[in-house]
Amino acid sequence: MQLTNPPQVRRKLALATASLLGAVGPAAQAATADDWAIDTSVLYYSEDSRVTAIEPVVRARKAIGDDEYMTYRLVVDSLTGSSANGAIATSSPQTFTSPSGNATYTTPANTTPLDPTFLDTRVALNAEWEKPLSRYLKGFFAINASSEYDYTSLGVSATLARDFNNRNTTVSAGLSYNLDTIEPVGGIPDGLTAMPTTTSVQKSTLGSSDDKTVADLLLGVTQVIDRKTLMQFNYTYGMDDGYLTDPYKILSVVTGPSSETLAAMPYLYENRPDSRARNALYWKTVHQFNEDVINFSYRYYWDDWGITSHTLDARYRYEMGGGHYLMPHARYYLQDKADFYNYKLVDGNIPQYASADYRLADLSTTTLGLKYGIQLSNDSEFSVRAEMMTQQSEGDAPFPDVDATILQLNYSFVF
Repeated sequence: MQLTNPPQVRRKLALATASLLGAVGPAAQAATADDWAIDTSVLYYSEDSRVTAIEPVVRARKAIGDDEYMTYRLVVDSLTGSSANGAIATSSPQTFTSPSGNATYTTPANTTPLDPTFLDTRVALNAEWEKPLSRYLKGFFAINASSEYDYTSLGVSATLARDFNNRNTTVSAGLSYNLDTIEPVGGIPDGLTAMPTTTSVQKSTLGSSDDKTVADLLLGVTQVIDRKTLMQFNYTYGMDDGYLTDPYKILSVVTGPSSETLAAMPYLYENRPDSRARNALYWKTVHQFNEDVINFSYRYYWDDWGITSHTLDARYRYEMGGGHYLMPHARYYLQDKADFYNYKLVDGNIPQYASADYRLADLSTTTLGLKYGIQLSNDSEFSVRAEMMTQQSEGDAPFPDVDATILQLNYSFVF
């Protein structure tokens, strides 16, 4: 179906999509050529008795020409709390060395071991240049950099988007490349060697730092279905190469397959493959009713580590009138484990690769939330989002549920 005025339909649905995803606020969309459009937010994320994160974000966008824009983004993450170190709970207290090897911490009996030394701050900067290259072709070019105590990342990306079919169809192709360097506290542990249980013994390391590269290719099609419906399909292929192991994760070693008794060498540092090929298919539909908008998406992911996953996400924007709206949100994620995931290892039967990181296990994640927004003026909006997330085991690995609370405040304005 060809529309009589498709750019306006696309713009309206794109605005609804951007608002739903929190990418660009309505105030930013309303900015004129001389305005700066500013979107700000503060995210609070807290897991029960585990990690807490606070993340302020500032995003500024300004027109620098006819349909040409520069966008800048600053993110600051602050992480504190405890993180599961990978060892299993046992009937006796367990003592572990800290990542530096200069201190120890003890976990009570029948308790999941958590490393209490988790503390980090990350600063990330991104700049994007959006430029028309012809009447129907637009380019997006970006650079990004981030730095934290033990991790540095530098990246570039480029995307071309070409309109066809009276602007009812947009075909996109993009490439991105990141070079990351990790300098873990205490050095790079030699995979599947023993973690010392006292500070008098030094762990075996492979050096003080290591690198990895992350490259992604994205191909996409966005299609106007009718006056009120927009649909998008994406395929992403990614390749990671280099050091992909988590240097702070360990595995417990027991004396037999059904035993919970630790072996004489009770803990080994994990070891993951040094390459990973990733694939993902993504489908999203946005439909506007008279006033309300529904957004639904599905993503299927698979990689050569053996992980497959399904993600369902739905949001409904209910217009209450007077500039007020509510947006319920539901998300469900289901994952099959990596081939080398092991809840524990058996002494004398150590594989080439192994990790007990529960994020690589059979698991599901359910997120339910609600967002409230109000348009304060023609060029400013405030919103608040609250969500509850539960992550639980879906296989035979009995790691405990992880419950998290998410709260986000957003304010968008133009000046």
